[in-house]
Amino acid sequence: MVPAEVSSSTLDAARQITPQEAWSLAPLIAGAPTYRLGRWIGGRFQYPRPQNPPRITAALPTRPAAVPIHGADGSVVTLCLDLDTSKALQGVVDDDAQRLGKLLESCGIRYVADVSPSGGRHLYIPLAERMSGPEVRELVEAMALVAPSLDPSPHQNVTDGCIRVPGSAHKSGGHQTLTTSLVAAYDILRRRNSTTAVAALRLALAPELRRARQLKDRTAKIAAAATAHGIRPVPMGGSQSPLRVLARTGLYDTAKYASPSEARMAVLNHFAACGWTLGQVRLELGGQFPGLAALYTNTDRQERLLDAEWAEANRWIQKPGTQSTGRRTTRINDTSLPEPTGGASRTSSKAAVHQLVNDLENVLYTVLDHRLKERGREGLSLRLLLRAVLGYMRTMETDLLDVGCRTFASALGKHHGTISRLLPMLQQASDGILTKVADARGRNADTYVIQLPQHFEELARELSWRSGKIHGIRPVFRALGDVTALVYESIERGRLSPTTAAIVRSTGISRTAVETAVATMSSYNMIERRHGHWSITAGTSLTALARRLGALDDAAEQISRHRKQRAAWHAWLDRNLVPELAEHEVEDPESDLYWIPPSENELDFVGMLWRVA
Repeated sequence: MVPAEVSSSTLDAARQITPQEAWSLAPLIAGAPTYRLGRWIGGRFQYPRPQNPPRITAALPTRPAAVPIHGADGSVVTLCLDLDTSKALQGVVDDDAQRLGKLLESCGIRYVADVSPSGGRHLYIPLAERMSGPEVRELVEAMALVAPSLDPSPHQNVTDGCIRVPGSAHKSGGHQTLTTSLVAAYDILRRRNSTTAVAALRLALAPELRRARQLKDRTAKIAAAATAHGIRPVPMGGSQSPLRVLARTGLYDTAKYASPSEARMAVLNHFAACGWTLGQVRLELGGQFPGLAALYTNTDRQERLLDAEWAEANRWIQKPGTQSTGRRTTRINDTSLPEPTGGASRTSSKAAVHQLVNDLENVLYTVLDHRLKERGREGLSLRLLLRAVLGYMRTMETDLLDVGCRTFASALGKHHGTISRLLPMLQQASDGILTKVADARGRNADTYVIQLPQHFEELARELSWRSGKIHGIRPVFRALGDVTALVYESIERGRLSPTTAAIVRSTGISRTAVETAVATMSSYNMIERRHGHWSITAGTSLTALARRLGALDDAAEQISRHRKQRAAWHAWLDRNLVPELAEHEVEDPESDLYWIPPSENELDFVGMLWRVA
């Protein structure tokens, strides 16, 4: 294996390899036995397709040269990962190279590495069997979700995708420097990676592959809808918002921020406004936001400045004038705490609420689940909504449901119109558990009281309480679906590790759907099967998996959208609001989305999500 991190001693040894010697690897990397010479065209350095491309020989081209990645049939013999300093800062490029190197090595894949005079990195993964262009493109795009500095474009262009190989001259002077020893590089390129190793890589990238397909499908649908209505497609939000790109890559708009310091403060201010803690910021500097760490230049400077800048960010978001004063404290957006809006004055002790929830869980699992499963897909949504209601009760320690539909929509990953349709149905189907006591008016939402009906009291008290915490939809199941959420709950909260047949009986879901769900979760290492029984894989973080699947970005986007919708509604209700909301404050495609604070504790994460939503 070749270490991704390039030390000074490694570079010194690599410089002993002449460009001529490194260029001898070109025919083993190229998808076709030719190359293209680069030149400046209209202010950009490009590698135009010649009418008669020169063939690769032992002679090193005197000008920058790039070899084609694809063969004549579009197939690929070497995966070429281009980590570009134009996509991210140098620190991010180095971090991505190390991260990808560890990923490849964990899958048993050997690769060759080089570094360019500009600081960019190339990783070459030779394949024993050619792969089709679309297969490789899908795989490289998934890896681009892991490494923000990875440029997938060479594999996205079947006719013109090319890459500079070791030994090739660079446009700024110098040559691509081979960081793998020449002997090891020959061995790796001769004894290429088997299909088994590639299959292991695909398995390791399963969440990113799924997310890449979903992003592509969503983009295609948006483009098709926009074209049908004759309008320009709106850029997608989520992970592509400006501050997220800045935090991941370290690149910023110099017209907006005069220096790296100002760019850092913009991100830290937003973190503080979203309720992050300093510990969470430190954790993500070495995790999903290496660009923010790279803006500090080095670790010593980061440690010296971070505390002071974080304190300044917290002071900035609390300075006078940032919030309207003299107004009622009812929340004006979906990012504040879901406080009651004034429907009733009923109160209960915290201990009584927790006991009530425990009793209602018994009723839910023994009676209501079996009634609601007869309603098909609608029943699945009602079952999860009732779980969300009980989860809200336990987290907020109240038996009053006095929040808007958007709060439950954010927690369940559904449209708020769906929640508004399901809540009255749930009231009827709950057999007296959910009772509406006040209608929505103005800023106030419908108010429901949750109680244990008398005819359920004996049943609830006779059954023992189940261990574990009840959930509506945890973020990961936004991507995996309602059926998967119920199947996972059946495994997680079962008194014994269930078989597939036992899951079918307990959930009331068809065997085909259950088998599909367990196969999906097993592929993501969420569950494992031992002697025919399913159990939860303890080492798998659902929060980390949700991040890899893009579910956290979707949740943040939904919360941000609800915040704008609620602000617009309150502006309509209160026409004398000072200052008036501008049009761009209601809907601005360039605005940055709310970021949900990270948490490695699954139980704490769910409670935090309720408070955010």
